Amino acid sequence: MNSAQTASAPPLDRNWPLVAAGALMGCVAIGVVFALAVLLTPMSAATGWSRAGLSSAMTLAFLSSGFAGFGWGMLSDRYGPRVCVLAGSLLLGLACVLASRAGSLLQFQLTYGVLLGVAVASFFAPVIAATASSFERRRNLAISLVSAGVGVAPMTLSPLVAWLIGQYDWRTTLLVVGSLAWALTLPAVWFVRASPGVADAVESESAGAQEMTARQALRSRPFIVLALAFFACCAAHSGPIFHTVSYAVGCGLSVAAAVTIYSMEGAAGLGGRLLFGVLADRVGAKPVLVAGLLVQAIAAAAYLRVSELDGFYAVAIVFGMAYGGTMPLYASLAREAFAPRILGTVLGAASLLSSLGMALGPLMGGWLYDRFGSYTWLYIGSMMVGLAAAAIAMFFPSARRPRNGSGLYAVTATT
Repeated sequence: MNSAQTASAPPLDRNWPLVAAGALMGCVAIGVVFALAVLLTPMSAATGWSRAGLSSAMTLAFLSSGFAGFGWGMLSDRYGPRVCVLAGSLLLGLACVLASRAGSLLQFQLTYGVLLGVAVASFFAPVIAATASSFERRRNLAISLVSAGVGVAPMTLSPLVAWLIGQYDWRTTLLVVGSLAWALTLPAVWFVRASPGVADAVESESAGAQEMTARQALRSRPFIVLALAFFACCAAHSGPIFHTVSYAVGCGLSVAAAVTIYSMEGAAGLGGRLLFGVLADRVGAKPVLVAGLLVQAIAAAAYLRVSELDGFYAVAIVFGMAYGGTMPLYASLAREAFAPRILGTVLGAASLLSSLGMALGPLMGGWLYDRFGSYTWLYIGSMMVGLAAAAIAMFFPSARRPRNGSGLYAVTATT
């Protein structure tokens, strides 16, 4: 490569501060949401509010996050990701502060549920879109590292919340958590920006993607395939994630032992994100996603073949790696098909459907148990839906390989 070519080459894979900032923000945001699991018992005892009513705040947070993610994605495409995460950081701390002053269950549900969910959504579609637009050769690894922040949240903020509630009441604890959320996320906002050099270089090679509007993208074959696979993937693994502890208790394990199965899945999911990210950068996101979905489907059914803790651990490791590793790959596939200027909208819409899939799995699992008196059909159903997700993903258009070793893919998202 001569000096002229070197000068004109886009700066590839240099936006690692964005990756670190995104991982930190995701960790704090999800950590704040799941702090409610630690606060549930002391809050119920102190206020007299029902556990069902308090728990519904988390349900509201996930639902509002799904719908708000679509809006944040569109705003990110129009105004840039930094504006979105700045607003989200302010809302995140504010939700905790207002929840700490709640005088009724409804006020708590609106602040720690709806408002918090809106805030949390700002850290995903905008940040993931910016990351996908900033990396080419190691795009999958970068996206996986950002999503890894979600995986470490229960291991970082949750122990801190547990210590705080042992020292103070729940109102003071939430006030401290809100202040900490501001202290950690607001400085990280500065590092949230896409690298325009990469995006411009790739868009110039993909005229079809460059000319496509957001409305056209949401009606295109790549998006329909991506969204359906994402929905089915989340519907397939959310049921087993939610109900496996109860299933293990039904197999004779103690509650304390059964909970460690969930922890094992989470730890394996963190490793799966990194492993699948590296593999996808080598062989492509689509084949790794399809393989991961197949493994996830088989592992879900494998829970029916175990009854001892060691067996549950073995399945949990495989299942956790599969569902944790596949989740970041949807953003990479979206980047292969759509231009960076509409990527936030695309990811926001896909995330909305994935959140509906996450909500469907636990609900259907509970209904199937009530109907048949066992979890057998939950795991069989999860396997079938997981296999359907793999079949759907195979219809996603394949990317052409990089030309001249540049690391840049030329992909046109046809309607």
